[in-house]
Amino acid sequence: MSDRDEAVELLQIAERELRALKGMLDTEVFSDEVFGFLAQQSAEKALKAWLCTLGRTYPFSHDLVDLLSRLEDDGEKVAEFWALADLNPFAVELRYSALTFGDSPLDRADIIERVEQLTQLVAERIRAA
Repeated sequence: MSDRDEAVELLQIAERELRALKGMLDTEVFSDEVFGFLAQQSAEKALKAWLCTLGRTYPFSHDLVDLLSRLEDDGEKVAEFWALADLNPFAVELRYSALTFGDSPLDRADIIERVEQLTQLVAERIRAA
């Protein structure tokens, strides 16, 4: 599979997960742990797709900090996406435990907006490749 094809495939998954996030605004139905997990997954796939557009391999890791750092090391402008790194705990730790009392609820609208901006940027990169 070419880097571009892999980027397209990863982005399609990220966009599918983003569409699901938009339907998860009801906190009574979807816990922050469930929403946060899917948001992290969508951001992860989009960042990996971005790396593919650069011809880079990506690690089999859920670490958004690592993915953002790799892009930054390649000279990519990722400053606006660093806030998504706060989703890292949802990839592993919070899949098997609950948020503790006193944890701030997720700002779902803000997260959706950031993930959407990321997927749009990556889609533009793919079209330009």
